[in-house]
Amino acid sequence: MPIYEYKGLTHDGQAKDGIIDADTPRAARARLREQGILVTDLVVSDVSSGLDADQEAARKAQGGLRRIFSIERRIQGAKSLPVYTRQLATLLRSGIPLAQALGALIEQVEHKDMEGVLRDVREQVVRGTSFGDALAMHPKLFDDLFVNMVKAGEISGNVDEVLGRLADYRVRQQRIASRVKTALIYPMIMLTVGAAVVIFLVNVVVPKLVTIAKSRGQQLPWMTQLLDSTSNFLRHNLTWMLLVIFLAWILWRYVFLVRPGVRLWWDGSKLKLPVLGQLFKKQIVSRFAVTMSTLLRSGVTVLECLGIVKSVLNNKLMEKVIEEVRTRILEGADIATPLKRSGVFPPVVGYMVAVGEQTGQLEEMLDRVADAYEEEIEASTTRALAVLEPAMIVLLAFVVGFIVISVMLPILQTSTSIRRG
Repeated sequence: MPIYEYKGLTHDGQAKDGIIDADTPRAARARLREQGILVTDLVVSDVSSGLDADQEAARKAQGGLRRIFSIERRIQGAKSLPVYTRQLATLLRSGIPLAQALGALIEQVEHKDMEGVLRDVREQVVRGTSFGDALAMHPKLFDDLFVNMVKAGEISGNVDEVLGRLADYRVRQQRIASRVKTALIYPMIMLTVGAAVVIFLVNVVVPKLVTIAKSRGQQLPWMTQLLDSTSNFLRHNLTWMLLVIFLAWILWRYVFLVRPGVRLWWDGSKLKLPVLGQLFKKQIVSRFAVTMSTLLRSGVTVLECLGIVKSVLNNKLMEKVIEEVRTRILEGADIATPLKRSGVFPPVVGYMVAVGEQTGQLEEMLDRVADAYEEEIEASTTRALAVLEPAMIVLLAFVVGFIVISVMLPILQTSTSIRRG
């Protein structure tokens, strides 16, 4: 059953919009009229899986350019997915059938996009599609990890427990990501504000002072001449510079970075950065450990776990290592040995995994690795801020100091000349 987005007017003339599921546009309009809504616009929602082949092809063709530049509209409410997942787990644990639990959840959803996805999932479930397959129809919201864990839960009959683990996992990942972002936000703000101040001084203040000095026939010091040349260059070429930077970013992002060799080199280089490299690596290791543990507890096989984990690490170098580990396991090796030999994962991870395999407590050991690295991420974030903050202050102080000295030198020379005169 297609999902429709509508805009309309109520009897008292107030605007109203939302979504509704119906077999045809006429049925959708009839249902809305019964609710006292006069429809002014009705279109098939992007989240609907009820499109025929021609409609789907047309929609994809219209969205081709947006996909190239990765600016497709994101699903509103996606950040609230852990909350909705936990609520659904609670409903299922109470013995409510899946279709009814989804219906109850839909009534609580505040975002139209999320509501449309859940309505479509419920419709597919009512038609007889498995819950995991219904979720797989919406990859923008439910990734491979989510879908495969739900499928494993369906096989073992503990979907409610799996959904609870997924909610915990998402909350944990959001917490880790927020810590890493915290380490980057403050330096970026300082850099942005400092750059704005420098651009203002160079483009507004410096030209006026240099013009006054030149009008007096005064010989400018070399620092002031350098600053004046830089100011003139920026004032005449700033637009072109920004355009070149933007085009260079487009080429790097959509031409070079999509090549496997370049992406592998780039992701490896990020892990070697002086301060942030270790932070990125610890974040990836923590994600690997908690994802593996969550999948194993949900009944997913080790080989399937590694295949899913590889897709959530977001680092081609780490993905290559995981693929090598997966290949070695197919050849009869354990997990720990290829991890130790990779040279990318810290040795302690390999030893912890080895102990877990020998004792049959791999999930517990992976949880301990994740907990340890979450603590290290917090400590590394603190250290990164401790290093980046003074470095940014020193850099900005040097630049602003250079500008101030360059501006003050002609004024001091003029003052000296007047005294001698």
